[in-house]
Amino acid sequence: MTFGRWLLAAGALAAGAQTLAAPDAVRGEQVYARCLACHALEVDRVGPRHCGLFGRLAGSVPGFSYSEAMKKSKIIWNDKTLDRFLAKPLAVVPGTAMTYDGVPDPGDRADLIAFLRQADETPACAAAARR
Repeated sequence: MTFGRWLLAAGALAAGAQTLAAPDAVRGEQVYARCLACHALEVDRVGPRHCGLFGRLAGSVPGFSYSEAMKKSKIIWNDKTLDRFLAKPLAVVPGTAMTYDGVPDPGDRADLIAFLRQADETPACAAAARR
């Protein structure tokens, strides 16, 4: 392999490593700021609380008034379903009451999901999820 090809290969490898970086929950908290107009971790607002999100059936927080579309979606929230939904909520659940057009950047979504997962494991979230 020539030195030039080696440099190209090394550059491609480095670029790939950047896209495969582990999600950053700290950065995800910054992305979550976009969600705060409607959501909170521990309490319902215009949108349902996010504590207890992982493993929860969409449309199932007791006392929260969901759209029929969300209640009938049969989505179980996990990393994969959240990533898909957050990319294009209105396309994934047509008729949802959520009016936000989504988080288009895959890195932002991964960071946001990492933040939500980390927050979900806190004592405050555990208590809120039981309410």
